[in-house]
Amino acid sequence: MKYRSLALLSALVLGAGLTACSSSGDSASDGADGSTGLDVWLMRDSVSAEFQKEFETGFEKAHPGIDLKIQIQEWEGIGEKVTAALASNDAPDVIEVGNTQVAQYAQSGGLTDFSDRVEELGGDTWLEGLAEPGSYDGKQYGIPYYAANRVVIHRTDLFEQAGVDASRIRTRDQWIAATRKLDKGGNQGIYLPGQNWYVLSGFVWDEGGDLAVKSGGEWKGGLDSPAALRAMDFYRRLQALGQGPRDSDEAQPPQAEVMAKGRVAQIIAVPGGAKVIEEKNPELRGKLGFFPIPGKTADRPGAVFTGGSDLVVPAVAAHQEEAFTFIRELTGDAWQKKLAVAMSYVPNKTTLAGAVADDPGTAAMAAGAAHGRATPNTPQWAAVEAKNPIKEYMTAVLTGKDAASAAAEASRTITETLGSDS
Repeated sequence: MKYRSLALLSALVLGAGLTACSSSGDSASDGADGSTGLDVWLMRDSVSAEFQKEFETGFEKAHPGIDLKIQIQEWEGIGEKVTAALASNDAPDVIEVGNTQVAQYAQSGGLTDFSDRVEELGGDTWLEGLAEPGSYDGKQYGIPYYAANRVVIHRTDLFEQAGVDASRIRTRDQWIAATRKLDKGGNQGIYLPGQNWYVLSGFVWDEGGDLAVKSGGEWKGGLDSPAALRAMDFYRRLQALGQGPRDSDEAQPPQAEVMAKGRVAQIIAVPGGAKVIEEKNPELRGKLGFFPIPGKTADRPGAVFTGGSDLVVPAVAAHQEEAFTFIRELTGDAWQKKLAVAMSYVPNKTTLAGAVADDPGTAAMAAGAAHGRATPNTPQWAAVEAKNPIKEYMTAVLTGKDAASAAAEASRTITETLGSDS
């Protein structure tokens, strides 16, 4: 998903520019010196040019028998390109894919199964939001690469004026109470668009529900469960403490721009959104802070939708063991720490969160990522997002329609969509 399902969360506004490399589908050829040419596809904004150069140098020094050839791919049209590569006899050796895309590629049988090497890769501490969607039918095809997720970006000056201490907001009830105090004097307590379904998803998971559940081999929409209805009710109460539109999402209009123009105390976004706010309104430099989305109780942050990437190896790739060596290095602790600092990403393991402790925005992300989830792990979920009955459901509730009946209708649509190609 680039915020992939977030389109990473809008090229996630996190990435630095990359030096473009060849994006042809030709596999790297083995060198005349006997070295193995390893062809790797990484996505635009996955790594900076500086990190890429440092990694290539370090990797080839540690593995002199491998000639690493990284090619930067564009997100537009990548699905079709990966599908074609997996069906060919000339696929790259390693491919970066959005975490929620793994199932659709694995369904075809075109990926290498790494189930017997999860322990070697430290899989017991992987972020669930990367590891779970990287599996399919009980087998691990995608290896967690990096993550990013939403946090609360807030105006520290407006919080101070309202007498609100952001560090003391640990629960949803405290968040509501603080936002009510902020929603006065011409200020919006929070700008929350009515169709931000990724945020709703986190509330659903916190309540113990899910967007869809699998039972007896069949997928069924879950928005009409008591847990999901409680989540929507909380969303409704929070959304009312601002002037966010009820019939559009965070991109229409771009919520960072809304915060830059007005007296908005909070938005829910990836930390990179703060840079956009400051660019649009330089007067807000130094006046933005971050905290994890609060949970139901003070002992843990709220669940969040995890955006990010996994690394996969085509089953037809020519250099399987060398591909695994590449994955082991890039997803290993040493390079994960460097990547997290260089790119403001969350490392792939819960044990590595300390690597970003000095970056307030990324540290807030990492706290939430420890409780992150992904969308239902079925290849048909992309069809649900294309129709997106969740957005229509949210608008219906926020405009006064009966929540239970609206949820039942949306759940029926999800059930039908997930079953249409089963």
